[in-house]
Amino acid sequence: MTASVLVLNSGSSSIKFGLFDISADEPVLLCKGQLDEQEAKPRLVVKSPAGEDLFETRRESSDADSGHLFADVLGFIKDRFGDPRAVGHRIVHGGPDYSGPVQLTDDVYAKLEALRSLAPLHQPRCLEPVRFIRAIQPDLTQIACFDTAFHHTIAPPASRFALPRRYEERGIRRYGFHGLSFEYVAGRLAAMAPELVAKRTIIAHLGNGASLCALRDGRSVDTTMGLTPLDGLVMGTRCGTIDPGVLLYLQQHERMSVEDVQHLLYHESGLLGVSGISADMRTLLASGEAAAREAVDLFVFRAAQQVAVMATTLGGLDCLVFTGGIGEHAKEIRAAIGERLGWLGVHIDAGVNDAARERISGSGSAVNVFVIPTNEELTIARHCAAVLRAK
Repeated sequence: MTASVLVLNSGSSSIKFGLFDISADEPVLLCKGQLDEQEAKPRLVVKSPAGEDLFETRRESSDADSGHLFADVLGFIKDRFGDPRAVGHRIVHGGPDYSGPVQLTDDVYAKLEALRSLAPLHQPRCLEPVRFIRAIQPDLTQIACFDTAFHHTIAPPASRFALPRRYEERGIRRYGFHGLSFEYVAGRLAAMAPELVAKRTIIAHLGNGASLCALRDGRSVDTTMGLTPLDGLVMGTRCGTIDPGVLLYLQQHERMSVEDVQHLLYHESGLLGVSGISADMRTLLASGEAAAREAVDLFVFRAAQQVAVMATTLGGLDCLVFTGGIGEHAKEIRAAIGERLGWLGVHIDAGVNDAARERISGSGSAVNVFVIPTNEELTIARHCAAVLRAK
């Protein structure tokens, strides 16, 4: 049977997964799919690497919290490919302790549970599949791969908040997220244009969650997210950077509880809050409503503004890479950000941008501009293979 790893990438409403053959040096995708838990009847879909349907099943809503869909995934894999050697999980927050992938022991799991308050929207969702799979197959190795790990190379002053030092000693610092995506894109960029590895590069992961990463020699030196995934850019339902005084005002004068403020910042803000229409960039771009245009304008303004901040850290800008759902597919957003960054030497060729080519910078651009699709699942599979080989 195939030596394989099942990779689970948990989002806020669905879980993407991929099964990878790890018998060779580079993992090879065997099948992929998604668990949609927000539908009336939770659904599991499995497809071939080419996108052909292999398997689909639905569950009654009453089964949604019982782990049956995970049992269905594991059952399909066992019948078709044999039992996987391990399950790899994208874990959003690794805190100060984890700068690389680790096996999910009871002790590690407990430490990650304690980080829920730093990523209340994401951490519970990432850990829930771990618990379900433990109940189904307790002897199956599970491995945590962290979105924060890639950013452990960020040092002061970029990592530091201007708070009393005792809080930094307790772990209050900038951690950054989307690290699995940034790691993959940095590797692809190095393969495509090795001459740019030592250059000053910014990767823009733009999607429902969005952040920037400044790289020097392929290593993260600054990022827009901080202690939590709330900081930085405008996102689908998250506010991004905000004056702390606004939060004090909401609590002191609007009489909002901590829980109310948390819900507002994570679920009601961002593109959804400003537009009052949708958190989906595709819907906003297609809308003729003024509020939709204003939400898009704010997204573009803040993204370009923060590129300039990252360029300050780097001392200039040689390369800009777009990735993530919006970065890869929304040509209008790429063009608008590029236009705002013209003073930095960014020039995007309209024709190649419309065609979504890998290199979209114009001939006179002082900055190399790329569109590189991300692949977090492959990054996790690589890490899992390395952990298993080390064992």
